[in-house]
Formats: sequence, structure tokens, C-alpha cells
Amino acid sequence: MDHRTAVSDFLRTRRDRITPEQAGIIGGSRRRVPGLRREEVAMLAGVSVEYYARMERGDLAGVSAEVLDSVAQALRLDEAERDHLDDLARAAGPRPMRRRKKACEKGVTPAFQRFLDAVTGAPVWVRDRRMDFVAANALGRALYVPLFEDPSGRANTARFTFLDPAARLFFPDWEANADGIVATMRTYAGQNPLDKGLTDLIGELVTRSDAFRQRWSVHDVRHHRAGAKRIHHPVVGDLELSYEAMDLPANPDWFMFAYTAEPGSPTEERIRLLGSLAVTDQDISPRSTT
Repeated sequence: MDHRTAVSDFLRTRRDRITPEQAGIIGGSRRRVPGLRREEVAMLAGVSVEYYARMERGDLAGVSAEVLDSVAQALRLDEAERDHLDDLARAAGPRPMRRRKKACEKGVTPAFQRFLDAVTGAPVWVRDRRMDFVAANALGRALYVPLFEDPSGRANTARFTFLDPAARLFFPDWEANADGIVATMRTYAGQNPLDKGLTDLIGELVTRSDAFRQRWSVHDVRHHRAGAKRIHHPVVGDLELSYEAMDLPANPDWFMFAYTAEPGSPTEERIRLLGSLAVTDQDISPRSTT
């Protein structure tokens, strides 16, 4: 991924989505761009047209935090987009970025797996920035059983979503789920553009999946913190779950997700059934080889 192109495309796509009316600008009847013009963004941000044009050509080197704030306000960036702009600016700084030290070299410790296994009433699982499965409790493995049926043996949520036809049945809201995965990966790529594992995965999916490639070109970003997810499980049926995402300071490249069901709901009953099946049926809850 070329950094200057990533910067240019991100700023342009943010500019294209804002109408003159939204920005309080009298647009006129003849416009050749779908959103704001460069000079209009420059005016709103309080910088010269030449300065903003340089930014949109992909050059963020030396741009101050104050200018980034002004441009973010002019483009109406949300929190995730503002953080992404900061990441892009940091990558363009005068000092070359250092590769992030691998935090997963020692793998899942026995103590960490014991912690996961101690959680028995809710599915809990961990993945890394490259969307690879890392670890889970019994319910977490049982919940995501189709993920482990990839004949390549690579339990990766992005590959499963975009390359396995079973994903569209497993995720009833497949379109929204796919949007979220790509936006999250775009965020991670901005945070660490030197992550070869992630860039290789992105290159693979851009090549193999039209759905991924189209979403990647939109340059949406997001913080994956909490939300709702619907799953059609092959054994227990339809599930409506809430999830919370948690950072793991000891392993900054890992993220833990915990799922809960509304008390007294059919989903809660089905999760209990899945838990009892996971204890006795190894085909439902295969263990990772990590």
C-alpha cells in the first residue's frame, strides 16, 4: 500500500461525501465534483488552497496538529477517522516508522488459557490485528466452529468472511459485518503500515474478492469496541448477541471479544445448549493449534 496514495484517497473520499449544503456553502448549479471542492475545504479549514492541495496529494509531512484538527473539522471526521488521519500523519513524519515488535511470539500462555476457560457462561475469543484466531474458551470455539472448517487450516475471520460461501449463511447481516471488518483492517493498516502479515492479507483479499476490493477502495475506518451481532449457528440456530471488545496490554496486537445474550431470551437458552454440547462434542468445539 503506497502511503501517499492512501492519504490522498482518504482525504478525497471524505471530501466527496460532504455536500455544500451540509457545510453551509452555497453550491451553485454547476459542480463537477460530488462533494466539496478543494478550495472549499481549504477555506473551511483556514489554510491556503495550495497547502490543502499538497495534503490531498498525499504529503502530510510537517503538518501541525492544529491544521490536522482544522481539516478534520472541515471534513466532519468522526473519532475513528480523526485517529486514522493522525496515524497517516505520523507515518509521514520526518523519522521513519519502526516496525511494531511482535507481541505474540510467546503465544498463548497456560495462565491466559486458564483465564479464558474459567469463563463458562459466555463465548470469549481472541484474535490479532491480522484477523487470525488466537485463543478462546469452549463456548467461543463452539460459537465460531465454521471458522475452523477452512481446509487450509488458517482460522482467519477476514478470509472466512470474504472467501468462504458459508459466511453469508453464518452472518445474516453479512454486508454490515463485511463493512466492519474492512473498516477495522483499514484502521489497523493506518496504525502500523509496516505490518507485513496484514499487508499480505490485504493484498490477497484485494486480488481474490471483489466485495473486499470495493470496500477497501472506500477508505472507511472504525473503532471496534462494542456492538450487536446476529449469527446463524449450524447447530443451535439463530443467535442475537451483544459484544464487548477489550484490548490486552500484555499483547497489544491481540483483542478479546466477549458475547452476551439478553437474559431470558431464546438466544440465552441456545447459548446454554451450545455450552453443554461443547463439553461433550469435540466436533462442535475444535481446539486451535496455536
